[in-house]
Amino acid sequence: MKKVVIIVVAAVVIVPLLALFFLSGETKITVDPPVQVIGFETPVHIRLENPHGVRSVSLTVEQDGKPYTVTSAESPARRVFFARNTPPKDVTINAGKKSAPSLHDGKATVIASAVSNDFRGKTDSKSMDVNVILEAPRVVADGVQHYINQGGSEMAVFTPSGSWTQAGVKVGNDYTFRSFPLPNHPGQFFSLFAFSWDLPVTTPVYVFASNPSGAEAKTTFWYKVFPKKFRASTIKLESMNIDRIVNQIDTQHKIQGDLVQRFVYINREMRKVNNKTLLDLSLQTEPKFLWTGAFLPMVDSTVESRFADDRTYTWQGKKVDEETHLGFDLAKVAHSPIPASNDGKVIWAKDMGIYGNCIVIDHGYGLQSIYGHLSEFLVKPGDAVRKGQIIGKTGSTGLAGGDHLHFSMLLDGVEINPVEWWDPHWVKDRILSKMGTQLASAGETPAPEKHPAAARHPRKPHR
Repeated sequence: MKKVVIIVVAAVVIVPLLALFFLSGETKITVDPPVQVIGFETPVHIRLENPHGVRSVSLTVEQDGKPYTVTSAESPARRVFFARNTPPKDVTINAGKKSAPSLHDGKATVIASAVSNDFRGKTDSKSMDVNVILEAPRVVADGVQHYINQGGSEMAVFTPSGSWTQAGVKVGNDYTFRSFPLPNHPGQFFSLFAFSWDLPVTTPVYVFASNPSGAEAKTTFWYKVFPKKFRASTIKLESMNIDRIVNQIDTQHKIQGDLVQRFVYINREMRKVNNKTLLDLSLQTEPKFLWTGAFLPMVDSTVESRFADDRTYTWQGKKVDEETHLGFDLAKVAHSPIPASNDGKVIWAKDMGIYGNCIVIDHGYGLQSIYGHLSEFLVKPGDAVRKGQIIGKTGSTGLAGGDHLHFSMLLDGVEINPVEWWDPHWVKDRILSKMGTQLASAGETPAPEKHPAAARHPRKPHR
């Protein structure tokens, strides 16, 4: 009888414990972004997913068969669990020579380990092969004077050295512009960069060089930023055919609300989506010059809106929205031929929301031009075009109140004032002269005598 009782008691105790043991959860370990290089102090971002939580996490670096535990963090242990929906845990641990002084340049393995916070306490791990790079990058900027207009462009030349994989120009905290080898100047690189229209003139500008370990070198150069005063205008939606505009654009999204609410949604939210598309297209740039000389404006056109015009939209006397117009609206007669502003490659030729039928031309080195509201396409993606070639016809597609061309230019996805690029002297002095005599002569192509900036009779502005 005693044996039966003992067996029953043992079963009552052991079976639940075995159930707890086998029901213990595994920890899913994700490192994002993946780590390929570590240096003096490189952050490793780890996400831990376990329904019962994580008791401890550690990061170890192994090199030459020797393990170096970088760090270890623990939470209070739970031997018996009740909760089964513990949210994921994000941990950032710095790995590198600072915490493991014996590390040296070469191959290594980083191992992230986590112990589940339950009865079993199972250990899961994820290992990554990495390179240890301890040499710091260095960079020296050119000695040229840089005069930068708010909303404008410039070019910097610099020489990175040491252990680096990325270099370029940074403007403030939000804008990074990539670099390319300077033609015919081994070891030197250059960046075309923009000073966004909405940045304070005190925003710092500097060149940098970095590597995947997190090490970065930076240095400033001589520059002066000139503030610009941009225009403001009020657009009464009653004067625009917003019923036509909204219903033309909103064929798929089925935006909720009345007519004005739908217009505001398109003007605000769809604009963000379209600008993200333009930013993505900047990655398709060619690492070479596709253009020559000053850019060509649409001659004999009337300026309806200019770059960085601040637009207030009203309905029945009340403000309903405010947006900034980052381009030139140029009008002639309906369905006017549109010339390509310079040589380049077509990378977009289809609808793009607020821009309607839109063409984007890549001119190389991150420089691109946009042609919006077209009524007709005469080119397709992949086509090489020449300066002055007719690529389409003006129209009123997208967020346009009437027939015109919306023309704008971008550097690495940042919209810039086209006026500079229409000026052959600016192009030669600010860009091509820094490339050497061979390319500097390309800036001598004369611009047409008449261009949009000189128009005398602007009409009502519209997109």
